[in-house]
Amino acid sequence: MSLILSIETATQACSVALSYEGKLVACQTLCIERSHAESLLPMIVHLLAMSPYTKEDLAAIAISEGPGSYTGLRIGVSTAKGLAYGLGTPLLAINTLAAMARGVAPYNLGGALLCPMIDARRMEVYCMVLDATGKEVLVAPHPHVVTENSFCSWLEERPVLFFGDGAAKCQPVLGGHRHAVFLDDIYPSAQHVGALAYHKLQQKVFADLASFEPMYLK
Repeated sequence: MSLILSIETATQACSVALSYEGKLVACQTLCIERSHAESLLPMIVHLLAMSPYTKEDLAAIAISEGPGSYTGLRIGVSTAKGLAYGLGTPLLAINTLAAMARGVAPYNLGGALLCPMIDARRMEVYCMVLDATGKEVLVAPHPHVVTENSFCSWLEERPVLFFGDGAAKCQPVLGGHRHAVFLDDIYPSAQHVGALAYHKLQQKVFADLASFEPMYLK
């Protein structure tokens, strides 16, 4: 049974999801800052209680590995590792930015490049650049200080879709470019973490429970 419990805590949006054979079964999201420590486990318990499955049915635990909030990532990763260890299931680690791109890609009808961004304080963001499908990584995840010259090589060639809670700080700087497009209110979701985790489960690409740590980037 390919039932996956996915956990996403990298930003202010805390979410959990169940997926079976790569298809969403249930998802719950809470967009309240600094609530992850109190909310995450009750959300998991509630999600399982409302589904036709139990924790013993789980084939794997998937975690959004970052980048993102240090505190949020620590809460999510420690919870995921504890559950995986206690249940004897593998741990699947999914890049947070890649999961964001997975959620946006189906609606990218204009064929723009995808640039998910997570706020990293001041004028810095965590970001990556992917092709229009969200499957090919053109620029790997990295911390980036936003200036008027940011992403110029890409923006000169074709539209670039910026989204995530880090994109808002870029809009005053890059918004005047004819190829810069911004989407509001896009957050990482456990739903899309689960979709990517299913492929890793099939390929048996598991994280090492003992040594795994969040991807902080800095």
